[in-house]
Amino acid sequence: MEKYTVLLVDDEEEVLQVIKKKINWEGLGFSVIGYADNGVKALEMMEEYQPDVVMTDIKMPYMDGMELAKRIKSGYPATKILIFTGFDEFEYAKEAVHLEVEEYILKPVNSVELTNVFTQLKIKLDQEISEKRNAEILKNYYMESLPFLKTNFYSTLIEGRIHENEVEKYLADYQITFTGPFYCCLVIHTSSTQVSKNMNPVLLAISVQKQAKEYLAERWKVKCFSYLGNTVMIAQLSNENEISELTDECDRFCRYARRMIDAVVTVGVGCVCSDVLDLSQSYNSAREAVSYRALYGAVRAINIKEIAPQEMGEFEMPNDAELSRLLKMIRFNSEEEVKQEADRYISRLFQAAKSLQQHHIAVMELVSVMYRFASNHDITVSAFSGDMRELYGKLLEMEPDSLRKWFTELCLSFREYLISTRNKSTKTFVQKAQEYVRSHYMEAELSLDSMCEELGVSNSYFSTIFKKETGNSFISYLTDYRMDQAARRLLETNEKSYMIAKEVGYTDPNYFSYVFKRRFGVSPSKYRTEHAASES
Repeated sequence: MEKYTVLLVDDEEEVLQVIKKKINWEGLGFSVIGYADNGVKALEMMEEYQPDVVMTDIKMPYMDGMELAKRIKSGYPATKILIFTGFDEFEYAKEAVHLEVEEYILKPVNSVELTNVFTQLKIKLDQEISEKRNAEILKNYYMESLPFLKTNFYSTLIEGRIHENEVEKYLADYQITFTGPFYCCLVIHTSSTQVSKNMNPVLLAISVQKQAKEYLAERWKVKCFSYLGNTVMIAQLSNENEISELTDECDRFCRYARRMIDAVVTVGVGCVCSDVLDLSQSYNSAREAVSYRALYGAVRAINIKEIAPQEMGEFEMPNDAELSRLLKMIRFNSEEEVKQEADRYISRLFQAAKSLQQHHIAVMELVSVMYRFASNHDITVSAFSGDMRELYGKLLEMEPDSLRKWFTELCLSFREYLISTRNKSTKTFVQKAQEYVRSHYMEAELSLDSMCEELGVSNSYFSTIFKKETGNSFISYLTDYRMDQAARRLLETNEKSYMIAKEVGYTDPNYFSYVFKRRFGVSPSKYRTEHAASES
């Protein structure tokens, strides 16, 4: 039996308690995950809990129920909204219909009426999930997937095997429209190991593809197809700066898929290009981004330019699966795994050398590959800092065991350098954000969105890194910093509370007092009085 979550929003605590006691939530298949006494707090809780249902009053401080409903419908379209109010006004009811609110309930709340409402809502939610999980529907969808010719064209395009003089003919013959003017590849990876007992992994992947099309297709005019076990999408952007918005929307989709169909999904976001013939580069970078789930976790979108700016380059891997595996391990795996793979690789590499000349060629090729890897990842190591001819001469004279040891240590030094670069980059990133807060906290417009715009990254990546480094969300950090500055001003100056509120970035003095009391447990005026008394 599915159990759904409910968030209750009303500025009258006694009303919330009555509603909680009147309903047998457990028996109806629901659980109340939290309460909010205003729309602003409710919106903050939406990001953390993402409830299935929000039941809200209309008249509340800071943000009323109708505005809250608009924000929820915009950012969380799958959430069901119930409005209960003491205002029987036509305009409210009409706006509720426009917002596709499930029910408009008048106070005082009747337990029988509420029970009926949630009984019907449970049936509706069950039907929606049942449709998404129904194996027969998934099989039918699989048979009705994209025609072979279009899929083959998209696959050939991302493989880089379409010539410039062929593009227009293919687009016309297959009735494909690319409006751009910018493009970006998305690789959607569905875990085949983290699957519920009764679900077929193949059918689950098809379900994710179907949901991804519904979630992303209209806004980003995507071309969707299956390729090498993943879903690949070609998204179209109006300008290059939309890549951050696309990343955030993909991030929300990953969490949506996890909640609705219990799928563990990672979306790799590739680099942006202005020519469809460059989509092969975008695809390769998106596939590379998916690999970083080992470092940054699944159930999220990973933008390659945000995650690995130091590891982007023109490096073309040789057509050698063993070498590719070694270089990937240097990026992601443990020290012991890198040691073992380096040992295996160099053993196989020189095993084929039957003469001194062939051995020399193998050494030169090995050094060339590792040098390109270091160059394209901005790695500085002592092995490549001197005269290359001297290095070649030294390596050619080494005995097998010495050469093996040199190569293993080189691989490990690359690994340590990449780890150090990532850590420094992340810490510098967070420090910039904290410095910006200290310089601009007094600006009312400062928010998560404006901070990400200043740094040029997506909300999802910034929020993940900031919380990982500080243990706190950016909004909480900003609020705490503003409250600390306000508290200092209260003790060191005689300024009025409303003036201090404005100086620390709050245009609404009442909301400033509300947040201050939530942080310190007392109002601003009482805070000043108590500290003055303690000093006396």
